[in-house]
Amino acid sequence: MGFRMYEYFFHFVPTYLPRLLAGAVTTLEVSVLSMIIGTLLGLLTAIARLAAPWPLRLIARVYVDLCRGTPLVVLLLLIYFALPGFGIRLPAFWAGVLGLSINLGAYLSEVFRSAILAVVQDQHDAALSLGLNGVLTYRLVVLPQALAIATPTLGGYFISLLKDCALVSFISVEELLRAGTEIIADTFRTMDVYLLVGFVYVMMSYVAAFAVKWAEDSLRPAYLSGKMADMTKMTAPLQQSLASGPEPKPRQAVVTPGP
Repeated sequence: MGFRMYEYFFHFVPTYLPRLLAGAVTTLEVSVLSMIIGTLLGLLTAIARLAAPWPLRLIARVYVDLCRGTPLVVLLLLIYFALPGFGIRLPAFWAGVLGLSINLGAYLSEVFRSAILAVVQDQHDAALSLGLNGVLTYRLVVLPQALAIATPTLGGYFISLLKDCALVSFISVEELLRAGTEIIADTFRTMDVYLLVGFVYVMMSYVAAFAVKWAEDSLRPAYLSGKMADMTKMTAPLQQSLASGPEPKPRQAVVTPGP
């Protein structure tokens, strides 16, 4: 047992971990690109469902229902194997990014829609009363607050996306799980490889969770974070001065002229 542990950590891991890390880089690339495109797609779909004319609202609703009702692996296979029949041939990498983005955008549209609805209607009305049009109201008032509300959920979806990227191995993308499968074919050490693959996934998820927490803290309003305590300390002298009121002016003696 001791020899096996020694061989695993000092021979097997140094030999095959670089190959897995190369696959992990591809996993991160697919995940980040899919998250960016899926976020934009989800945000546009949410706005379309809330503020667009009814034909666009109907298209957005159909898109969300279809993507949420279709398994992700089926969507990936359709994009990679069916689109060439219509003259559209994508590399495996971009087919995976497209499939993940379309699927993720459908789910994120509901996240953004809920976050936008969570913004108080009075703020929307106040922006309109100040002369802002609908586009500026969304860009300057509604969307910044909605993004702060949606950030924790977006982070959870990104961490889940890191693991969903394993499905792109079905269309021959050389990501982390596929790299592990190829190592198993060479070594026949299934459990050892999967333990190492799982460790790499856990490390990526941990780093992603840390980044999400940092983004959440950065977007959180001051009155909901510890920054408010620092602001209170900084403004304490001014508040005490205002509470005590202006200092009384010294009374001047009144001299009464004599008779």
